[in-house]
Amino acid sequence: MNKKLKIFVVLIIMLSTIAYANAKSPQKKTQEQYNTDLTKFNDQLVKVTNSAIPTVVSISAEKKAGSPRETKRMPMPFPVPKEAKAVGSGVIVDKRGFIVTNNHVVKNTKSITITLFDKRAFPCELVGSDPATDIAVIKITGSVPADLPVAVMADSDTLKVGEIAIAIGNPFGFGHTVTMGIISATGREGFGLADYEYFIQTDAAINPGNSGGALININGKLIGINTAIFSRNGGYMGIGFAIPSNMVKQVVDELITKGKVTRGWLGVYIQNITPEIAKNFKFEGKKGVLVADIMKDSPAKNAKIEIGDIIISVNGVEVSDINQLRRYVASLKPGSSAKVKIFRAGQELERDVVIAELPPQAQAPEEKIEEVDTIGMRVGDITEENAYKFRITDTTGVIVLEIQEQSPAYEAGMMVGDIIKEIENIPVENVDKYNELLKQYEKKETLLLLVKRGGIHKFVVIKKQ
Repeated sequence: MNKKLKIFVVLIIMLSTIAYANAKSPQKKTQEQYNTDLTKFNDQLVKVTNSAIPTVVSISAEKKAGSPRETKRMPMPFPVPKEAKAVGSGVIVDKRGFIVTNNHVVKNTKSITITLFDKRAFPCELVGSDPATDIAVIKITGSVPADLPVAVMADSDTLKVGEIAIAIGNPFGFGHTVTMGIISATGREGFGLADYEYFIQTDAAINPGNSGGALININGKLIGINTAIFSRNGGYMGIGFAIPSNMVKQVVDELITKGKVTRGWLGVYIQNITPEIAKNFKFEGKKGVLVADIMKDSPAKNAKIEIGDIIISVNGVEVSDINQLRRYVASLKPGSSAKVKIFRAGQELERDVVIAELPPQAQAPEEKIEEVDTIGMRVGDITEENAYKFRITDTTGVIVLEIQEQSPAYEAGMMVGDIIKEIENIPVENVDKYNELLKQYEKKETLLLLVKRGGIHKFVVIKKQ
């Protein structure tokens, strides 16, 4: 090999080596950058979690003797143990000692104690509860510690599916526990867990005892209050639900300032529009809800809204479905005026409606042990709220709100949401008539009921114990 050829070969080898090194170095740099980013992410996760943990408290609530338990349904609130002590979680939302939790954790309780992350324990009192959203506020009684940490709320309306979600709570009474997942979905509703539902769905592992605990984002801000799980056995199955922080804030603010929540009321029974309904009413719009009935002396009645009208918008806000309309009307201030656009007989009309306050009888009642009858059921009149909650259009009869386990009604197969239309072939118009007939036939060993379930009537025989 001559001298020139040797030099050429050496140059080729050198250039190849340099090219190979240059080709390798970006890959090495990318891997290093990846490791650095991962470390930063891990450090951020640890930082925000440790910052948020102290804002979450463990709750121990002693239930009143004989408090009824709900029958299981899917999804379901985190189950309360059979013994008379409920275990749950809460989130500190105000330095004055106010704590938000779930209504089902603290209802029917005679004493409430919270334990901070540093193991300090304090007695609490119930400030107010809102069964319609399953939110309650409790407050530390006596001296409130000056170093009480407070959760910072995020804007839950900006949540996106796929964002990281971190759950903090007191599962199974173990104490403060952290799990992580993502936002699986938003705006989940229609479960019948509460009258106003708009849940965040997450796969962060949450279990019994997490009720009332925090769901936070990657910045450590509160995005929701853990409330329910979808489960076949009462344990974690990858689907949990939380009340969004914006709804929590609105309810908490009212409970702290007024002890109750006031909501706007229109006074209509409504249903979503199917293609068949739209065709029948010659409605070519894509959004709206159909007025199926109107309550007596309601704002809708006074504004001359009629059965068969299709509500298109309220105050310029398009109505997409019954849930959206209910939430929007509920957010309106009682006494305010609302412009309701309707479709009637091929024409669009506008009605000025003076929004009223949702009357107490239309709101979800608190459970009371004395309301459970002799055959093990708690029933109620068919109100606007109950009609929505159980997806019914009936206006007469009584609806089963609760069934005690091992009771005659339970053994006969009665279910929450059943409508009792008759007792011993006598029509049941309301709760008063129901109670009257129960008393009339109290000495009878069996009771014949005509029940409507899922749109179908069936007879049920209840054998008294």
